[in-house]
Formats: sequence, C-alpha cells, structure tokens
Amino acid sequence: MIRRSSTRHRIEPSLIEAVVRQESGGFPCALSPKGAMGLMQLMPSTAVTLGVDNPFEPESNLDGGVRFLRGLLDRYHGDLALALGAYNAGPRRVDEFGAVPPIPETQAYVRSVLDRAGLAATSLGSLD
Repeated sequence: MIRRSSTRHRIEPSLIEAVVRQESGGFPCALSPKGAMGLMQLMPSTAVTLGVDNPFEPESNLDGGVRFLRGLLDRYHGDLALALGAYNAGPRRVDEFGAVPPIPETQAYVRSVLDRAGLAATSLGSLD
C-alpha cells in the first residue's frame, strides 16, 4: 500500500512509513485521545474533507493521509519540516509562525519522523 501511494502521490516511501509509525505505530484501528483515527491519524473533519468514508480502512486512510501530506508539501514548497509541522499542528499554526510551531510535541514529532525516514529537513532553521 505504501509503495502504491508513494508512486501515486510522489512522496518517498520512507517518509510515508515514518509518518505511519509515528502516528499510529502501524495499527489501522488506532484512535487518539483527540479523536484522530487510523494509520495516518486523520481527524474526523480532515477525513471528511479528504473523502475518507471509513478512516479505519487502511488503504483509504493511507491514501487520504498521503494526499493531505502531498498537499502540505506543495503548500510549503517541498519543505519537509514545515509540511510535517503542519501535519501535526495544523497549517494555520505553521502559517502563523512562519516555521515549525514552537510546540514541544510538534518539534519532537518533526525530528522523529525525519529521523525515522532518514531524511533531512530542507530548512533546518524552521526547527530552531
């Protein structure tokens, strides 16, 4: 599923896998205390916006989450740190700060995903 989604949405498979591991530990039925669901931990409103009818169905959740991530990568001109910061904290917060928000959870999230994926942030200054 990850390879298909990677090809379809032009995102490194290692990045998708790292997000899945960070978000849900790879459990398709994961449910966060805040209500995020499935492999990519889609919030209910995000799932609806992305047309994901059943967020606990792995392929649909993965496709929706990867489409969302692709959109963030496009929005932030390929800046991995900003896109991941927006995936975690929301685009509004990234736009507000012009950087990865100074939220410890979000800062740790970005570093962890990039490390898991073996990728470097395109603008390390956004993590300072």
